[in-house]
Amino acid sequence: MKEFELKYGCNPNQKPSKIYMADGSDLPIEILCGRPGYINFLDAFNSWQLVKELKEALGLPAVTSFKHVSPTSAAVGTILPDKLKKACFVDDIEDLDSSLLACAYARARGTDRMCSFGDWVALSDVCDVTTALLIKREVSDGVIAPGYTPEALEILKSKRNGNYNIVKINPDYVPAEAEHKQVYGITFEQGRNNFKIDEELLSNLVTENKTLPDSAKRDLIISLITLKYTQSNSVCFAVDGQAIGVGAGQQSRIHCTRLAGSKADTWFLRQHDKVLSLPFLDEIARPTRDNVIDGYINRNEEDVCADGNWQKYFKTQPEPLTDEEIKAYLATISGVALGSDAFFPFDDNIERAYRSGVSYIAEPGGSIRDDVVIECCNKYGIAMAFTGMRLFHH
Repeated sequence: MKEFELKYGCNPNQKPSKIYMADGSDLPIEILCGRPGYINFLDAFNSWQLVKELKEALGLPAVTSFKHVSPTSAAVGTILPDKLKKACFVDDIEDLDSSLLACAYARARGTDRMCSFGDWVALSDVCDVTTALLIKREVSDGVIAPGYTPEALEILKSKRNGNYNIVKINPDYVPAEAEHKQVYGITFEQGRNNFKIDEELLSNLVTENKTLPDSAKRDLIISLITLKYTQSNSVCFAVDGQAIGVGAGQQSRIHCTRLAGSKADTWFLRQHDKVLSLPFLDEIARPTRDNVIDGYINRNEEDVCADGNWQKYFKTQPEPLTDEEIKAYLATISGVALGSDAFFPFDDNIERAYRSGVSYIAEPGGSIRDDVVIECCNKYGIAMAFTGMRLFHH
């Protein structure tokens, strides 16, 4: 296939629209079902790069959930603890542990379920039946993978009345070294960001604490590779083999950190016993449960525990999750890794990160206030590595 005509571009008024190879060669993809759009393909090609790189770096199956050209989460395939299975709505899958790819999907899709609503999925490995069954029951726009087993493909083809977007990509495809884009009719050219992220990047520990366990190295690598494909400015919290909070596209770094930290806090609190035991009505759909759980934890637009509200969602009126309970629960959290795509200009980022259990940090360094940031890390016993490499992505 030399080119593929799209329904429209970013918006319905932006026509004509298509994807093609500038050198006239075949596209490195097959469209097995559906008709992906412009934004779908932006998500597909960015997300594929992320999982491909994670798999190469860590040797484990990797999955990411993308929305609007940024990951909501990314994860590698490790077995989920029972509480996390329940929080991710996958505790009913008996053979989940038999597929590390499905475990990676459960983690990535279950991290920020509100932001993943209507997502694009990327799989590093051939899609198996267990992973396909998990994808089928979530609200999603499409998936990209290097292949699909015949049974998995049939399961996915039955999604969205047979219109689910399924893309197969050639895993051996290597893009040109130079990449181009146009803005306002003006062509930009730059070299591809082929910078390799691995353990060696974490060797320059600038804090008094110079201990980085293997689990922290893994999580920092996940965080940094996730940031490499996240719209900047961006900050990413990671733990237990998955990104748990992504703060993307903010003009101020502290706002990135606050956003990512609040998402990480919500992810932890979804595993609180009070949240796991919420007495939902049987007919409440999964997306509605996500919204209600977020409201229960963060008390946003609606008090879901109040009279007149709780009856819409629960069999019995739940007790609220109090500020004291939230504070006490989050105070038990530690061992979280934090990556930043550029240096921290002020120590307020460290203060906010510590409140969400951050024990390990990787950032480029190079701020005129590096000494202040390092001093704040030392105050909390945080180990921080300077990578020397910025990871902006636009």
